[in-house]
Amino acid sequence: MEYLQFVLANKRFLSFGIVVAFFSAFGQTFFIAVFGPDIRAEFNLSHGEFGGYYAIGTAVSGVTLIWAGKMIDRFDLRWVTAGVAFSLILACAFMAMVPVAWALAPAIFALRISGQGLMSHTAMTAMGRYFEAERGRAVSIAILGFPLGVAVFPGLAVWLSGQFGWRMAWALVAVALTVFLIPLLLWLLKGHSARHRFFLAQTMGGDSGGGARPDGASASEPVRRRHQWTRAEVLRDPRFYLLCFAITAPSFISTGLFFHQAHLAAAKGWTLAWLASAFVAYTIGAIGANLVFGPLIDRYGARRLMPYYLYPLVLACLTIALFDHPLSAIALTLFLGLTSGGGQTLVGAAWPEFYGALNLGAIRAMVMSMSVGASALSPFMLGWLIDRGVSMESMAVGFLIYLALAIGGIMVALALPVDEPAKDAKP
Repeated sequence: MEYLQFVLANKRFLSFGIVVAFFSAFGQTFFIAVFGPDIRAEFNLSHGEFGGYYAIGTAVSGVTLIWAGKMIDRFDLRWVTAGVAFSLILACAFMAMVPVAWALAPAIFALRISGQGLMSHTAMTAMGRYFEAERGRAVSIAILGFPLGVAVFPGLAVWLSGQFGWRMAWALVAVALTVFLIPLLLWLLKGHSARHRFFLAQTMGGDSGGGARPDGASASEPVRRRHQWTRAEVLRDPRFYLLCFAITAPSFISTGLFFHQAHLAAAKGWTLAWLASAFVAYTIGAIGANLVFGPLIDRYGARRLMPYYLYPLVLACLTIALFDHPLSAIALTLFLGLTSGGGQTLVGAAWPEFYGALNLGAIRAMVMSMSVGASALSPFMLGWLIDRGVSMESMAVGFLIYLALAIGGIMVALALPVDEPAKDAKP
C-alpha cells in the first residue's frame, strides 16, 4: 500500500522517468543490432568492420557525454529534455539517409549520444536527484522503461524492416517521435519549478517557498545535510574507479551479446526469431529485479546490496559456455534481465549515496562515459574474435574471469575507508 501511495503521489514525474527511459531504446544496441544484417549486406561489411564503425561512433559518444552530461546540473530539466529528444529525432532521420559505409560512424554516434547516452542519463539523474528517502523506489520505477523498450522495440524493428526496409523503418521512427515525444515529455514535467525549488532548499538550505512537498504527498523526513562532492573530488576517490570497473561489466558483456545476437543464435543452432522471442524473459527478469531492489534499497541502502547484482550475469555466461538447448536461450535472457534491472536500480541510487545529489549530473556523466566506452569496445572485440573463429563458449569463459575481478573490486571498494573532503562543494 505504501508503494502504491508513493506511485500515485508522484505519478506524473515517475511517468516522465519511464517514458524517457523507454524511448532511449532507439539508441540502444538491442534495437540498432536488429538492422545489422541488412546494413552489413548493403555496404558489404564483415562482422568486425560493422563492429568497428559501431565502436568508433559509440566511443566518441562516450567522450562527448563527459561534457554533455553535466548540462543537466546547469540548465532547466525541461530545456535539457526537449533538446535531448530533438537530438534523438535528428539522429533517427540521419540513420535513414546514411549514404556510404563510413557515414555509419557519425550516424551511430548521433544515436548513441542522444538515445543510449543522454536519454538514459536524463531519466536516471532526475530520479536520483529529486527523491531522497524514496530514491530506490523512484529509480526502480523509472527503470521499467528500459525493459519495456526491450520487449516492444526489437519486434517492431523486425516488422518495420520487413515491411518497408531498414532505411524507411528509421524514417518512420523519426516521424513518429517528431509528432508526440517532446510535447508528451514537457506535459509530464508540468510543475517542475516547484520540485526544483524544494530540492535546492533541502540540499543548500535555501527557500523552498514554504517547504511543502511539490507532489502533494505527505511530508517526509528532512533530507540529511551532507557533503556534496564535486567531480574533481570524486576523481580523487579510489572507490570510484573500483566501482566503475565493476559497473562497466554488464555494458561490455550485454552489449557484445546483443550486437552479435544473430551470430550467437546461429552458433547455438537457434533461429533469430526464437532468440528474439526469448527476450520476453529478459523483460520479466528486469522488471522483477527493479521492483524487488527498489524497496530493498530504501530499507538497506544501495551500497550494501551492490556485491550481489552481478551474480545473474555470471549465470548468463555459464549458460552460454555450457548449454545449447533452445530453452537455454530463455535462461540466458532471464539472467541478463535480472542483472540489468537490478544493476540499473542499484547504480542509479548508489551514486547519490556515495557522493550526494547536487552535482549528480556531472558525476553520472563520467560513469555513463565509461559504460558507453565499454559498450563501444565489445562489438568490435567480439566481431574481431568471431571473424577469427573464436567460439562464443570461449568468449563466455573470458567474461567469467572479468566478472570475478569485478565482484572483487566491489568488495574492496566497500571496505575502503571514506576520505570525505572537509569543505562542502559548490554547484
